[in-house]
Amino acid sequence: MIVGGKDVGDRPLILAPMEEVTNPPFRKFCKRYGADWLYSEFVSADALVRSINKTVKKLTIEENERPVTIQIYGRFIDSMVEAAKIVEEVQPDFIDINMGCPAPKVASSGGGALLMKNPVLAAQIVEAVAKVSTVPVTVKMRSGWDDNNINAVELAKRCEDAGASAITVHGRTKVQMYAPPVNTDIIKQVKEAVKIPVIGNGDVIDGPSAARLMEETGCDMVMIGRGALGRPWVFSQINAYLEHEVLLPEPTVTEKMLVMLKHIEKLCEYKGERVGIREARKHAAWYTKGLHGAANYRARIGLISSVEELRQIALELIEQNS
Repeated sequence: MIVGGKDVGDRPLILAPMEEVTNPPFRKFCKRYGADWLYSEFVSADALVRSINKTVKKLTIEENERPVTIQIYGRFIDSMVEAAKIVEEVQPDFIDINMGCPAPKVASSGGGALLMKNPVLAAQIVEAVAKVSTVPVTVKMRSGWDDNNINAVELAKRCEDAGASAITVHGRTKVQMYAPPVNTDIIKQVKEAVKIPVIGNGDVIDGPSAARLMEETGCDMVMIGRGALGRPWVFSQINAYLEHEVLLPEPTVTEKMLVMLKHIEKLCEYKGERVGIREARKHAAWYTKGLHGAANYRARIGLISSVEELRQIALELIEQNS
């Protein structure tokens, strides 16, 4: 698949942008398991322009991750343009404009899904960023703000005309957040309305759900977000199903715990143990979801202060599930 002149793989599976999740340590595990295209955490344009260290850190890209997209959000054209110029210094493969995040901290700033309420401004931002960017610019959106404002088709057309190279559509409104089930029809409508590649997003957790999304919408690519939390191996499972209709089993408990520990070790190396362990608590909860006895360990996981404490919990879970 060619997007904006760049080859992103034969049947691209894309890791969605997620705050405090899609940093280099997690991205590399997803890549190892078959993710074709990786997204950064979402990056505030205003914070980037102000050189906030935590935000600048999100621009880290390692060569073995590529292709990688840096996603930015904001509501002011000038700051979005300036942020795009800063992002280009780390040489991403793509720049994505966030028009789909429903998180209060993003939408309340006027960015993310709130831009869908102002399609004219949204298109102006795309056009301005595309004019200064030397890499392809893409857009991630939702179906609309709420059930009375479903405007993904209109916005996708405007973004295409403004210079977007691809569109990702999450088939829910901002108000719906992550329930009820994704509306595949709106993704299909966008696919039929534009000529650029369309990426389907929402409720993809395994091979059958990825195949179903592609079949029902005609989308060119699939983006996986929550389905990869604590499950970076989901990409290998989806690839096996799409290519051979094979349902790969879940990894053993020992395998899951080893991946979890390696991930958290790398996260602590990347962010320092104090910050890394704080973020590791939610990752560990995701990795242990569904394991026998895991519920009894969640209180301990929420209090861990070192990798060694997590390693002890992992060993106990392996023993309990053997």
